[in-house]
Amino acid sequence: MEKSLVKVGLLGFGTVGTGVYRIIQAHQEDLWKQTGLHIEIHRIFVKDIHKTRDISTPTNMLTTNIDDILHSDEIDVIVEVMGGIEQTKSYILTALEQKKHVITANKDLMALHGGEILSTARANNCDVFYEASVAGGIPILRALVEGLSSDRINKMMGIVNGTTNYMLSKMSKEGMDYQEVLAEAQALGYAESDPTADVEGFDAARKMAILSTLGFRVAMKLEEVDVKGISSVTKEDIAYGKSLGYELKLLGIAERSDSKIEVSVQPTMIHKSHPLASVHDVFNAVYIYGDAVGETMFYGPGAGELPTATSVVSDLVTVVKNMKLGTNGLGVVAPYVEKQLKSDEEKYSKYFLRMIVADQRGVLAKVTQLFADHNISFKQIVQQPYNGGKQAEIILVTHTSAKADMDQVIEKMESIDMIYQLKSCYRLEGEGR
Repeated sequence: MEKSLVKVGLLGFGTVGTGVYRIIQAHQEDLWKQTGLHIEIHRIFVKDIHKTRDISTPTNMLTTNIDDILHSDEIDVIVEVMGGIEQTKSYILTALEQKKHVITANKDLMALHGGEILSTARANNCDVFYEASVAGGIPILRALVEGLSSDRINKMMGIVNGTTNYMLSKMSKEGMDYQEVLAEAQALGYAESDPTADVEGFDAARKMAILSTLGFRVAMKLEEVDVKGISSVTKEDIAYGKSLGYELKLLGIAERSDSKIEVSVQPTMIHKSHPLASVHDVFNAVYIYGDAVGETMFYGPGAGELPTATSVVSDLVTVVKNMKLGTNGLGVVAPYVEKQLKSDEEKYSKYFLRMIVADQRGVLAKVTQLFADHNISFKQIVQQPYNGGKQAEIILVTHTSAKADMDQVIEKMESIDMIYQLKSCYRLEGEGR
């Protein structure tokens, strides 16, 4: 007898979980017309059944026993929005081995164990979708897997953390300093009381590991992503960048050339003419460069109950459609390209630097010679008085150079008496459009 009802087990009933429940309950007719099947939340796994919630559910729907869901013959699909890594991984692998399809919003889990989960799904002819794990309501993962599957992606640049984008936007627009804007972000609920994962770039790094795995079809490990956060960014850096035509953004950058890749998260000066420079506040955006499509950008809300829940339910619709067609598991894309990472000698970019030097004759010549000795030339040099004229501040914009050469220059600066301090060094992107 043909199935007419798809039963879902929901793991987690917090902000996103309640959003998923609300959407499914409110959109029953639309979901049936899209899939030809009725979709029902059958059981919900929670830590505390008696917790006060702003949403009502039948009493027998909630359970604290995970086996009520993982080993239920009635449940077809698991939706995981509870977070966590190791315990959650075991739940998902068990679900797949029980032939249940899985949808997750867990970026930490997929960044660390995505390869194993996808391989297990393929072995059991199950679907695994995780659109909500990156950029909330933006359908970027589906675009990489489906819409751009016939293209060769060469580069992806993304603003994939709303907290840091909000902070940098406020620093740019209002001249606020880092500590002031961090306190405001925490007060508004955009930043956690411990903001480390956001401001040090770790959240964005997990998302870039997922994007590069899908975009380049390699098994990218989280520890292979170079990460630098925004905690050392100053309002002066942003102001100087703006005066030269740049906005400062925390960018995830994944680039492939000659079959070798590099993936990083770092504060980056992006030219004001580039679309990413105009992405402000808590919004996310991912800019993609492909051989065939050229340049395209995906933009939208990066978090929140309903944007994230919408991505989860969209994945659920895809799973249900596959069930009706009998194609579950066929679209699982496990990494299949041999991974080759670029060395620092093979990573090229332009740079913005700001330094404090002695205000005396010959300093600029010595700085210029230091860079020239390491094959780095300048596009722009600005020098102005600093500290009441007792010192000088130099802002440099370089031509394209290797990261290894720049690292050597920075190391040797410490031995030059006339260079007092390197205030900042940022990668430059987005010129030449």
